Amino acid sequence: MLDDLRRIVELETHSYDKPMLDQGLDTIRTWVFDRLGAPDTEARHIDAVRGDVLELSYAGTVPGTVLLASHYDTVWPTGTLAEWPYTDEDGRITGPGAFDMKLGLVQSVWALRGLRELGLPHPSVKFLFNGDEEIGSPHSRPYIEAASEGTLATLVFEASLDGKLKTARKGVGLFDVTATGVEAHAGLDPDAGASAIHVLAEVVGRLAAAGSREHGTTVNVGTISGGTGRNVTAGKAVCGVDVRVAEPSEMDRIDAVFAGLEAADPRVTVSVEGEWNRPPMTPNDPSRALFAMARKVAADEGWELEETAVGGASDGNFVSALGRPVLDGLGAVGGGAHARDEHVLAAHIPERTALAIGLITALAGQAPA
Repeated sequence: MLDDLRRIVELETHSYDKPMLDQGLDTIRTWVFDRLGAPDTEARHIDAVRGDVLELSYAGTVPGTVLLASHYDTVWPTGTLAEWPYTDEDGRITGPGAFDMKLGLVQSVWALRGLRELGLPHPSVKFLFNGDEEIGSPHSRPYIEAASEGTLATLVFEASLDGKLKTARKGVGLFDVTATGVEAHAGLDPDAGASAIHVLAEVVGRLAAAGSREHGTTVNVGTISGGTGRNVTAGKAVCGVDVRVAEPSEMDRIDAVFAGLEAADPRVTVSVEGEWNRPPMTPNDPSRALFAMARKVAADEGWELEETAVGGASDGNFVSALGRPVLDGLGAVGGGAHARDEHVLAAHIPERTALAIGLITALAGQAPA
């Protein structure tokens, strides 16, 4: 498994590098065939700009299907590997994408291999590998939603949080707010101008105030730009806003905040572009039952499995919003997602893979949805 992890980490698959994403997925497909043989069904959903989606299905020994979802894209630009190579120092493994989430991808494939080698009963297994998760899954979302329909469960192999499964995630909204004013010479004719930057500064304050600790809503203005010179009244200014919500009802409230943004100076207009990238992942009854099943599997293996809620989103959000059973965080134990200290702890790999094997076996006794 460590050899496989190195092989996959050394595929540079930045979300915005289409040629490398294609090459990486080709290699992943070959590797899966090496480990599991040819699938019973295969589909590759091609996109001209973003990473393709690969679906591979393997027949089980009992009725039903389990979806194992993993993304192969990373936030790391092509060339990062040259300055930050795959390294294993006493079981602390680093490398771009090792934690988020290439180890999870490896564990998912070895879970089915383990089921076979142990001769355990299991439903059919469908793998879905997508290459645009880090940018919101704009291409893969409909395929994820379709693949999860009628399954016994969707298991998402994103990294864990200190070993805990992720049963709740926040929804994410990505928006750009633009103020358009009137340019003028700031010294010679200050009254002729209407500053977009001054208005946007007021807007930023309103957006920051829209967050709600009580409801788990955060509003972050992460980028801001505008103007053409210090002696020019700014004609345009733009800010990029990241919104996270724990409750679906908060999406409507934040929408109303954006709709109500306006300038006191009628010469300046304020417009908003963007969308809700992912709905919140809130525990539904099927998912609660699925976690209880996973917790029993872990207890039978001699350890205690915990759950947690996190601020980040994943493809599990899409499945949860449809009311379907989903568990997230079945992947690596480690830390440092999206940071240079990204790492996985090799000692936990057998335990995590055994958890996936046990959970899929437990699902063999469930009636198909």
